[in-house]
Amino acid sequence: MDYSTTEKWSSLEEIAERLGVSKDTIYRWIANKEMPAHKVGKLWKFKISEVDKWVTKGEAADK
Repeated sequence: MDYSTTEKWSSLEEIAERLGVSKDTIYRWIANKEMPAHKVGKLWKFKISEVDKWVTKGEAADK
């Protein structure tokens, strides 16, 4: 397996900063809008590609 092309996991803080929203908003999106997130121990981790696809599909928008 070629690990040089493997996407790194991003923290909740990194995703909140990338999207320009608060950490509370990220927690709410995980709970209510099925934001793609993975629990690792007590921490939430994210793949930027999954989050970007989720946002592009309009899943983060208020309905």
